[in-house]
Amino acid sequence: MTMTLPRTIEIVEVGPRDGLQDEDVVATDVKIAYAEALIAAGVRRIEVASFVNPKRVPQMADSEAVVERLRSHADGGVRLIGLVLNERGLDRAMETALAEINIVVVVSDTFSNANQGMDSAAALAMARTVVSRATAAGLRTGVTLSAAFGCPYEGEVPADRVLGIAREVAMMGAHEVSLADTIGVAVPNQTEDLVAAVLAETGLPVRVHLHDSFGTGLANAVAALTGGATALDSSTGGLGGCPFAPGASGNVATENLVRMLDRMGVTTGIDLAAINDAATAIRDEIGAHPTCT
Repeated sequence: MTMTLPRTIEIVEVGPRDGLQDEDVVATDVKIAYAEALIAAGVRRIEVASFVNPKRVPQMADSEAVVERLRSHADGGVRLIGLVLNERGLDRAMETALAEINIVVVVSDTFSNANQGMDSAAALAMARTVVSRATAAGLRTGVTLSAAFGCPYEGEVPADRVLGIAREVAMMGAHEVSLADTIGVAVPNQTEDLVAAVLAETGLPVRVHLHDSFGTGLANAVAALTGGATALDSSTGGLGGCPFAPGASGNVATENLVRMLDRMGVTTGIDLAAINDAATAIRDEIGAHPTCT
């Protein structure tokens, strides 16, 4: 059977933010070396910072410093992404060299309250304000729908609920919508169907954020592409998780994703040997074991 796949796909590296936020605090110098290794490997879109309460996520307390030290790469065409959850986070992000922000809306109320202290409707209203302000300031904005494929507290999430929130995201003027399999429970047919439905409903580029809790991450990545996704998140070494999502494990490993897509004839622009080296280096630095050879 021949699948219809795109010729190229954008890989969004989330290791410096999503990957390291689940580890012990890592020195700023290490983060910079990590990001620069990713850039040297060909990554051109990287989530490097999270402008959240440093008391809750001390791993991201140096976000301003990280962005400032990567400023020259941003000026050279690398898109640095910062995560914000509210207007306080946006205020901090707007004082940096970031050109793009990502806002999170959790689609289930129980997880939204655990993660952000508000239900999904309140988080959506907050996102609407943040998108409006960020767009007016010239920033590119993406909205991630967290737990879109399943909630650690509520279980199954109806596709209609995700579609309704995605419709609101399109109406608020976001540039991209991301579907996050926060706890790694998605299966390929669900992934393909939901991506295709959100694309049809919103007309926005659809990015997909996958975790590999049950070993289906790569299969879901292929399904996302057949559904029409234009970007895939991944993390070198499979680092990451979510400190507020019980059961969440690592992200899809960038090196494994690049290897698979290369062999399938899908161009990523990322050098496999170099991204393997970057994965090994950061995992050695934090004392983890590589996910592949």
